[in-house]
Amino acid sequence: MLDTLIAGLLRGNVYALGAVGISLVFGVMNVVNFAQFSFFGLGAMLAWFLVAEQGLPFWLALPIVLLVCAGLGLLINVAVVRPLAKFLPLAAMLSTYAVSQILDNASQIAFTAQFRVFPEVLPTSNLHLGTMAFGTSDVVMLGTTAVVMVVMSLFLKYGKVGQAIRATAQDQEAALQMGIPVGMVQHVSFVIASALGGLAGVFIALYVGVANPSSGLDIGLTAFVAATLGGLGSLVGAVVGGFVLGILEAFGIHFFGDTAREIVVFVVLLAVLIVRPGGLLGKVPLLSAEPLTGTFLGKGRPLRIPRWVWPVAFVIGGVVLPLVASPYVLVTGTQVLVYAVIAAGFTLTAGQAGVLALGQAGPIALGAYASALLTLQLHLSFWVALPAAGLIAAVLASIVSAPIWGVKGHYLAIATLGVGAAIVAVVQLVLPQGIYGIPAPELGAVSLASPIGWYLIDFGVLVVTLLVMWRIRASHLGRVIASVGSDEVAALASGVRARNYRALAFAVSAFFAGVGGSLLAHQYTYIDTTIFTTLMSLLVVTIVIMGGVGLPYGAVVGSLVLIGAMELLRFTPELRIIVYGLVLILVVRFRPGGILVRNA
Repeated sequence: MLDTLIAGLLRGNVYALGAVGISLVFGVMNVVNFAQFSFFGLGAMLAWFLVAEQGLPFWLALPIVLLVCAGLGLLINVAVVRPLAKFLPLAAMLSTYAVSQILDNASQIAFTAQFRVFPEVLPTSNLHLGTMAFGTSDVVMLGTTAVVMVVMSLFLKYGKVGQAIRATAQDQEAALQMGIPVGMVQHVSFVIASALGGLAGVFIALYVGVANPSSGLDIGLTAFVAATLGGLGSLVGAVVGGFVLGILEAFGIHFFGDTAREIVVFVVLLAVLIVRPGGLLGKVPLLSAEPLTGTFLGKGRPLRIPRWVWPVAFVIGGVVLPLVASPYVLVTGTQVLVYAVIAAGFTLTAGQAGVLALGQAGPIALGAYASALLTLQLHLSFWVALPAAGLIAAVLASIVSAPIWGVKGHYLAIATLGVGAAIVAVVQLVLPQGIYGIPAPELGAVSLASPIGWYLIDFGVLVVTLLVMWRIRASHLGRVIASVGSDEVAALASGVRARNYRALAFAVSAFFAGVGGSLLAHQYTYIDTTIFTTLMSLLVVTIVIMGGVGLPYGAVVGSLVLIGAMELLRFTPELRIIVYGLVLILVVRFRPGGILVRNA
């Protein structure tokens, strides 16, 4: 058991370093910094390159890594994040996600995507405590973290800049009135956070023995959970959350195996947020509105679209394209249509209920697996399994998410991320092998397993989805849900049960996510949980926001841009993701309300 505890402390050591950086930026800028995740992978690869390829001593390579990461962090904040933070918190968050995609894929271009064996710069098993062996590397990692935390604590308590950081984190407006250079404080915070991310990346590579450009996402998400667990904005909480999570994760793996790791991580997160919505040492949010979307809803109004556009779009999309398009275009079109279905349903949650749910991959996975099992095990028709999959996804996602609707502020969005990840992890635990041979739909005795057949099915489902969403938006129910997203306090004063209506909006979104999952499963004919990742959830979010967060038809535009247009760069996957990130940054900068939303 002692070796498990030590393993947990070493894991928690890395999570604590990453969580401090995330909490620092959040506290000062009120921004969830996804770019921080990329510094984990980048720091590891830079250290590997300097030590293994250039032959530099580890103690010389380490400060170089910190300087490079700090410099990149400053550049990112100056060029992208801070200019957008003054528009909307959501815009800045999306920009950090776009930057993370650019950094990850630029790193893959520079170093390739292969896993690299990290040099054994320090002994890893030369020390013993009873029957347990550990190494100098473990002691150095824990000691370095302790030194960093002590220095950070002294800097924030006694340093002039550190005190300015604390004041800015406590109240940015008051700090400005007192003459504190908030812009400089934000730059310093980003530099420190980026350097800590690079340091954490080096330590995790040293701990596991390998480095990879894309390894930052998993570690970064866990560090993000640790920061939330401790309380976003609390640096002490970030350290506590990191070590608590590392220890619980280690014991979870010890007792239940590695497949239960994500379940342990996110169940712990959800349990803490339900009992203490502000995290272990954070402040419980006073505002119940979701800051990332609640302030986003009133930033513009939809562009007025003439009525004749709809029948023309229907004829072009449903008649002309199937007749003239090549099979390649139709296959691409099916992906555009499926994601448009999922995203259109999600506009009810994000655009009207005011909840930026970050875990849509969970309901998508439920729909995909439900449809596959209904057709393979119960031999139901695809046409029966399709709506049944949506219903199953809505019911199960609603049951799992029921406890989180009392969580407030940013923590509600993070709780939905935990719900989605936990759902996928449970599916992986129950069905670890995936499902093969998922049947294609048939119409009578005719198989529709062709590009044109799938395109027409997906197009029909999208038309029905848009009609249903339009009807909901125009109904009394839609107006009540919108009142919750616009001003929850006023809605509560009017007798509206905001918690119930948010849960209902999420259930509707989960239904269409399940329908989209069913379509994907039958088109792929094979599914496993590696398909339903956090990146899938974030793709749905970016599609919705790019088109217009409250507009179901905006989801079609967002899907066309992010999936259809990006298909032009399919021949170079790394460059395609970089272009995707640049397009997202430009749209957020110049159309912060979305392509189909203009300033009021």
